[in-house]
Amino acid sequence: MTNPKSKNSSTLENQPPRGRRDGSNAKPRARPVRSPYSPAEVHEIFRRFSVQRPEPKGELEHINPFTLLVAVVLSAQATDVGVNKATRALFKVADTPQKMLALGEAKVGDYIRTVGLWRNKAKNVIALSEALIRDHGGEVPDDRDQLVKLPGVGRKTANVVLNMAFGQHTMAVDTHIFRIGNRLGLAPGKTPEQVEQGLLRIIPDEYMRHAHHWLILHGRYVCKARKPDCPVCVIADICKAEEKTNDVPAPLVEIAPLEPVGEIQ
Repeated sequence: MTNPKSKNSSTLENQPPRGRRDGSNAKPRARPVRSPYSPAEVHEIFRRFSVQRPEPKGELEHINPFTLLVAVVLSAQATDVGVNKATRALFKVADTPQKMLALGEAKVGDYIRTVGLWRNKAKNVIALSEALIRDHGGEVPDDRDQLVKLPGVGRKTANVVLNMAFGQHTMAVDTHIFRIGNRLGLAPGKTPEQVEQGLLRIIPDEYMRHAHHWLILHGRYVCKARKPDCPVCVIADICKAEEKTNDVPAPLVEIAPLEPVGEIQ
């Protein structure tokens, strides 16, 4: 998972989202620019994404909310593939805050040595494990205000955890979603938070549960950073990006995940 400026379970899917879509009761800091897409066009975009990937999965492997939280923290300035290689062994021996704390910073560092900024991340993993035990009874909180107080956890990380672990309608804006929001004009913004607020405002409720993953996967594999692959895009006819090269949408069929990712068995 990456930020625009730097590469930064039991799930409760049936639990209704609480509070605002963005996971807080705070007002947006800046009003998002108005999207050029009509509500009908936005609905159709996400309807097609839902046909393509009815149950999209994140590409960070995890066992439970705690290991998901750790994986997302480790993913800053690192690839999901690289994080998964490091955490497969780590999570086999430490899948709770208590076990992680008992493992200790040095041994955690040994497991994640191939991940960028591993020394600082090992400190954060131990510190957040201590905080979870001390302040939350060893459980990952389902509230963003509490999550962002944990060492190494920012707004994007909190949004990922709230969405994937607790089924809340949040939008974690990484580099792919930031690019999609601006390139397509879906939710133009100069900051990740502006793009986040814009997307939360226009995406229909029925699609919010998986919207985060659909946009990430679309940006990662279709609307790529260097050049969008418009011939394989299922929304090419709706897309308003200036640089698009094709107006004919690709066949709308369900596609299998590119990799067997998600929860570690």
